[in-house]
Amino acid sequence: MIATRTRLHTTLLHTTLLASALALTACASAPVDREADEALLKDPLLSEAKVAHQVVPEAFITALTPADNLDSPASWSAPDGSRWLIATAKATHALVVFDGDSGKRLRVVGGKGKALGKLDRPNGISVVDDLVFVVERDNRRVQVFALPDFTPLTSFGQDELREPYGLWVRKHDGGYEVVVSDNYMSPANKDVPPPLAELGQRFRRYQLNNAGQGWQSRLTQSFGDTSDAGAIRIAESVFGDEAHARLMIAEEDVAVGTQLREYGMDGRYRGRNVGSGLFKAQAEGMTLFACKDGSGYWIATDQFKDRSVFQVFDRQSLAHVGAFAGRVTANTDGVWLDQRGDARFPGGVFYALHDDQAVAAFDWRDIARTLRLKECAP
Repeated sequence: MIATRTRLHTTLLHTTLLASALALTACASAPVDREADEALLKDPLLSEAKVAHQVVPEAFITALTPADNLDSPASWSAPDGSRWLIATAKATHALVVFDGDSGKRLRVVGGKGKALGKLDRPNGISVVDDLVFVVERDNRRVQVFALPDFTPLTSFGQDELREPYGLWVRKHDGGYEVVVSDNYMSPANKDVPPPLAELGQRFRRYQLNNAGQGWQSRLTQSFGDTSDAGAIRIAESVFGDEAHARLMIAEEDVAVGTQLREYGMDGRYRGRNVGSGLFKAQAEGMTLFACKDGSGYWIATDQFKDRSVFQVFDRQSLAHVGAFAGRVTANTDGVWLDQRGDARFPGGVFYALHDDQAVAAFDWRDIARTLRLKECAP
């Protein structure tokens, strides 16, 4: 009987949250600050596209805050076992912290400025160990904070980065390796990518170490394919798979066909594109569900304005497995997958930005059950 009442309460709460999100989305609009990947004549709508997908209900959606212009989420496991959900807020130049299991807003960090601890249009975010890495487009840098107090530690990239957006971070060589996408555009027209020959610095690779005398960073590689087949015209999302020495990069330029391109961990284009013809709107944020045996799944966003679709691919073969969408979640930029289980999300949780205004959470068990994905230990 207690379990029945709990399920009823959860269902009612879920319904109320989704109804509120739908109502507020209808009357609220996010701040207008168009980026290169938004230079479309018409908003792509899932309701008009013929995209096969399953519907997976959201576990929760945070309260809508249009003034924030949220972009990307990440999560962290606190020492007390709680889960923090951290999202970048481009318009308010801040990091917004939520309870990762309920969506309750906890605190705001940052504020506009150039000093350490301040931010200027934060975009991509990643959490590794107890460190938060944040890309700041308009400060042209990556800033690093220590959790749980968000103590600013260092920043890097200012000398090379021109218009950075996304990043991927891994533990490497006694420190951290950071791959940053740099979406510099044509000087004559910010909506037009540079010529192919000028795309060889689309990505910057840095090595960051704490050498005992403070944090030290160094640029170790600049890369980007300059061929018609492998170049990234509009760059933001990048994610790596160390087990398969693979970097997956989203090509967001719909003019040449939005899809994922497979690069090696060495920064070289492998001659393979993933999702060609599947992405009907715009390929955006991606993440990886990784199993210890090397299997797993890639999840990549197709950014429809009315409801986002999340395309799923086999980790090893990159074959298409299926697709899902939430009941509400739309216009998604960044996503994040936390495979750690807890009482609320025993199988882990998938986070996705909702329409620049909120973060949606999906119970991984619901995704796996709906798409009949295999279970595995992270």
